[in-house]
Amino acid sequence: MQKRALFRTIRSYVATLAVIATASALVFAISFTDSSLPWTAFLTGVLVAAILAEAVRASRSEWLLMRRTAQLAAIKNKLERETLLRKHTDQKSVADRPRLQIMDNALSTMVALFDTNGQCHYHNRAFRDWLGLRPEQIDGHHIREILGPKVNAEIATAVRQSLDGQEVRYERTQEMANGALYHLSVTHIPQYNEASKINGFYFLADDITGRSDLQLTQTPSEHLPSTDDHEAGQQLYIDAFSEQLTGQKNAGKRIITAIEQGEFSLFCQLIAPLPLDSGGTAHYEILIRLREEEEGLLPPGAFFPQAERHGLMPYLDRWVVQHVLAWSASHSRKDSIFFINLATATLGDPEFPKFLETVLHEYEAEAATLCFEVTDAELAQRGENAAEFIRQVRAYGCRVALSGFGRDNVSFDRIRGFQVDFIKIDGSLILGLLRDPVNLAKVTSIDHVAKKIGVSTVAELVESDELIVKLSEIGIDYAQGFGISRPRGLDE
Repeated sequence: MQKRALFRTIRSYVATLAVIATASALVFAISFTDSSLPWTAFLTGVLVAAILAEAVRASRSEWLLMRRTAQLAAIKNKLERETLLRKHTDQKSVADRPRLQIMDNALSTMVALFDTNGQCHYHNRAFRDWLGLRPEQIDGHHIREILGPKVNAEIATAVRQSLDGQEVRYERTQEMANGALYHLSVTHIPQYNEASKINGFYFLADDITGRSDLQLTQTPSEHLPSTDDHEAGQQLYIDAFSEQLTGQKNAGKRIITAIEQGEFSLFCQLIAPLPLDSGGTAHYEILIRLREEEEGLLPPGAFFPQAERHGLMPYLDRWVVQHVLAWSASHSRKDSIFFINLATATLGDPEFPKFLETVLHEYEAEAATLCFEVTDAELAQRGENAAEFIRQVRAYGCRVALSGFGRDNVSFDRIRGFQVDFIKIDGSLILGLLRDPVNLAKVTSIDHVAKKIGVSTVAELVESDELIVKLSEIGIDYAQGFGISRPRGLDE
């Protein structure tokens, strides 16, 4: 390589000397001919001009060659950088895949992606479980085959609107094959390709079926049995609801058996005070997992739909509350607060406050160690039930958190008239905080107003150190996400 560089440097000088030497030799030879002086001068001039023209052409060729070489070197460097970037992106994608899979399985929202022709290209576990279909029965199939011709016809207008670039929201009642009726909140979100053209839409559905909705399907003679014995009454409640929804007595027995045999496990995720070195008290969000012999731990997205379908969520929520209080009492964690997500059915369960009073007394627990999460969407859709629930649990001394705040819009109007202790800012705002000034403005305003009314703020889905620093600068009180801590067993 060094020899080539040296040759390129002296090549132009060698060429110039060669031209001069050749011209001198020719002029010298011509001077000894018998030709007259004018003729000799003419020939000499022509020769020199020809030699100079050749030298200029060679010099230009050399310049073009050097220019092309420099361009090729720049292209090569750019290609190497892009190759390294692509390799890094692929490695990050592979590293993120398990986390994305966990999030996909844990997501209770039913999600599917359909292209402009109606074929399905993606679906999560909750979507499959809700329909009771295997992946091969969904992949590449038309929405008509997956949801049925009747549903396809009913949502055709919404599908056309989403393919025209509109975000569509609506509610509908869905009758399943077993005769059960579900109330769904559905959103269609257009998907754009790299050329900013629509190539499909995401179908998102949340089951917002409440106890009041289910009772509408009962005949006048149907009613839930009641008894003074708590355990017997609870079991009769479960059996009656399972039979009503599925036509099969004890159809939800699998979940009840899992609870009785200790197949459910409690996990927790750290909710850290900001800044991280502030020395504040850490809190925890409680998570539940089902242990399967062959599949290991199953996330909520794998069994929540079934529990909701059979009206068993109040039973499962009771189990979580009872075991959290038992664990807290045995580990003397009086300073930490345990955040517990409750199902829609539990918020409307008139017996839950009485149960809460009983277990708080049984374990001699501080009610303030429990913080029940009510979603902003629940507050908007079922304001009266949610407000009454908040009033009752706060009367016992428990805390309340409003989760998913800011997902659709930022409004404090819904929390007027009652108090919450925490506002959990939706992860969709947090994830885009560093690159979207609108998200930054929303999060800043939420924190500002929360401070004014004496409510603490919690940022959800915090994934990076940069986000932690920014949230600390804004003044957010707590952060939660994989950037803070991954879920772990409650006893770890």
